[in-house]
Parts: sequence; C-alpha cells; structure tokens
Amino acid sequence: MTTASSPSQSELAVLKHLWRAGAQSAREVQTALEPATGWSYSTTRTLLARMTEKGLVAKRDVHGLSVFEAQVEKVSLMGRLIRDFAANVLDLDGPLPASAFANSDLFTDEEAAALTRLLEDTAECGEDAK
Repeated sequence: MTTASSPSQSELAVLKHLWRAGAQSAREVQTALEPATGWSYSTTRTLLARMTEKGLVAKRDVHGLSVFEAQVEKVSLMGRLIRDFAANVLDLDGPLPASAFANSDLFTDEEAAALTRLLEDTAECGEDAK
C-alpha cells in the first residue's frame, strides 16, 4: 500500500524505526524513539493512530497487544522522496546520483541496488518522455 502524500518528518522517523525493527507495540516504538524525539507515550500513540489512518502503518493484535508495522515499502517510498527532492529542491532534471545513497545505514546492499535501479529507471522514463 502507498500513500499519495509524503510522510512528515515524525512519520518518517517511525517508518525508519519499523523498517529496522519490524512490528512493534506503541510502547516499544516510544521507548526506541524517545531519546531522539522526546515524545511521550501519548504522542507516539496519536502519531501511530494517524499513520494507521493514512495507510503508512498497519495495526494488528497479537495476544491482546496492538502492534504496528510499516505498510509502505522502503525502497519505493525513499525513491519517491529522493526524486521529489531532486526535482523540487535541487531543480535536477536527469539521472540522479543514486550512488550517494549506497553507504546509507538505512539500506541493505540489496535495497541500495534496488534504489539505484529505481532511480535510473525513472531517469530513463523521464528522458523518453521528452
């Protein structure tokens, strides 16, 4: 599932955590992110509820405990965000320097390769459309 709107910085922090950690309870998310964000448990719950409504995360019950997991695919979302940034902020029109993301801790080697292919394919599609 994808969402038409880009995630906020707070939503992106949650998604990045869930991509790394897998499905977690709101308490686990809050405990992991609190040192960097300062969020209270209620703030984290509210954010997760909004993200569930937007289709960014899925909520399911496991033995009576609600757990949340990312519903958006990391490489696709990050590719879209990178393309949007390149076009709207950097005014880049053409191939994107995907190799700049190869050393990111966010991506495995396979995900970095997939992101590179996605960005290269997008650049080729854009050139064909001209």
